[in-house]
Amino acid sequence: MKLISVNTGLPREVTWHGRTVTTGIFKQPVDGRVVLRKLNLGGDRQADLTVHGGAYKAVYCYPLVHYEYWRGELPRRTLPMGSFGENFTLEGLLEDSVHLGDQFSVGSAEVVVTQPRLPCYKLGIRFEADDMVKRFFVSRRTGFYLAVTREGEVGAGDEIRSISHDPNSVPVSEITRLYAEKRYNDADVDWVQRALRVPALPESWKEYFRQRLEQIPTSG
Repeated sequence: MKLISVNTGLPREVTWHGRTVTTGIFKQPVDGRVVLRKLNLGGDRQADLTVHGGAYKAVYCYPLVHYEYWRGELPRRTLPMGSFGENFTLEGLLEDSVHLGDQFSVGSAEVVVTQPRLPCYKLGIRFEADDMVKRFFVSRRTGFYLAVTREGEVGAGDEIRSISHDPNSVPVSEITRLYAEKRYNDADVDWVQRALRVPALPESWKEYFRQRLEQIPTSG
C-alpha cells in the first residue's frame, strides 16, 4: 500500500451556469514533504465548511486504479493526479477492502477511515458536466475520507501501513450501498448496526442510519 501523490489546493472562484461559485476541488500534486494536521494538509483548504472539511474529512483519498476506469469513460480528458479533488492518490487500497475504523500510518502521521465520499455538484464544475455527480456515485468509485489521529509529515512514495482494524468494521463500499439502498433486508440491518458501533463513523452518518432503521416496519 502506497501514497502515490499528495494533492493540495486553495479555494478559487469559478463561474458555473452564470453564477460565481467558490470551490476547493481543484487540486495539484505537490513535491516534497507536506504537513498533515488535524483538519487538513499544509497548503490545502476547503471552501464550504458546512459540507467539506472538518476533523472527519481531513483527507480525501482516491484509489489510483480508478483513473483507468475514468480514462475509458472520459477519453477526451487528461486526468492528472488530484483530478477528483483527492488529497491522497493511493495504491493498494480500495473501497471494498478498506473498512470504517481502519487505522493506518503514512509518513510520520497516523489516520483512520471515517466514511465514503458523497459527491456534490462541485464535482460537476470540476469536469464541466452536470451528469458527472451521478456518474461518479453510480460507479461506486467514490473514494473515502480519513481523520488524522496523529499529526505528521507525508509525501509521495510513502508506504501506508495498517495499524489496527475495528472489530465492528464495515467496508466503505457497503456503507455507500446502504446509503443508497431503498429497502433494507435482515443482512443490511446487521451491517447498519455494526456501523453504528464504529467510533470513527461521524454522528451525521449514524443519525442517518438510525432514521433508516426507524422506518423499517415492525412485524406483529
